[in-house]
Amino acid sequence: MNKLQIIKDNISKIIVGKENTVLLSLVAMVAGGHVLLEDVPGTGKTMLAKALSGSISGSFNRIQFTPDLLPSDITGLNVYQAAKGEFVFNPGPVFCNILLADEINRATPRTQAGLLECMEERQVTIDGQTRKLAEPFFVIATQNPVETSGTFPLPEAQLDRFIMKLSMGFPGKEQELEILKRFQQGNKEDKLKELEAVATLEDIVSMRLEAMKVEVHPDLMAYITDITQATRNRSDVASGVSPRGSLALLYCAKVLAFANDRSYVSPEDIKTLAVPVLAHRLIMAGGYGTTASSKDVINSILAEVPVPTER
Repeated sequence: MNKLQIIKDNISKIIVGKENTVLLSLVAMVAGGHVLLEDVPGTGKTMLAKALSGSISGSFNRIQFTPDLLPSDITGLNVYQAAKGEFVFNPGPVFCNILLADEINRATPRTQAGLLECMEERQVTIDGQTRKLAEPFFVIATQNPVETSGTFPLPEAQLDRFIMKLSMGFPGKEQELEILKRFQQGNKEDKLKELEAVATLEDIVSMRLEAMKVEVHPDLMAYITDITQATRNRSDVASGVSPRGSLALLYCAKVLAFANDRSYVSPEDIKTLAVPVLAHRLIMAGGYGTTASSKDVINSILAEVPVPTER
């Protein structure tokens, strides 16, 4: 069985009935990106991050974002030690493999920007000295779309750093019943501790290299560009998808094909990923659009742009 599928099955011991969200999160990680989980409280966002970290033999840190959080609380800082007569670097929680940025929109823009270099450049620069982050480095950020009091919406530059924006969603009746049965003893944390790692950090890096070898037909590359070009030529979109978004869609399509044990990308891979990869990158005309309207635009484009077929 594909290693990605093994990790997904392991996470499913904790997360009930969200196989697609779990798979897409893993695709984002292997593709070298980061995920923004937007959903109401209590739907399993934090549990997903913890279960993912427990399935991989890497380090995990969690940051609870608040209005008084400083950039140095994320990256670390140099502290003077009188005994040594010198400054010693005290690393922040960003120095890990999987970072949960909980309620990221509660922090001020200055603190949010503290993650920008970390997410994009995989490094931290403090007092003129640059330190590389661990590889792989994967950020799962969460935010609550309902409660907006005391929050700071993520700016376009920050949103564009996330390769995907996902939602857990409420479980169905059968899924919720299974959650009650599985955790009726109040043993969620115990089950997390029992979760065994089924992959190493080297496995993630190896899968990334293998996935990038997946073949993409020139017609499918043209299909991706047709979709992104269409987002730039609509009256209801003020700013469409950038080339970074096109590359993100390409990389994720390769990883999804790899996850399904295929050596080639199919049009369905691209259509499956278009909304989670592209929708959050749109800036709607007249101001920031809602997630729903952005999704509608991408779905409309998918319905209009011809899908390549075998000749």
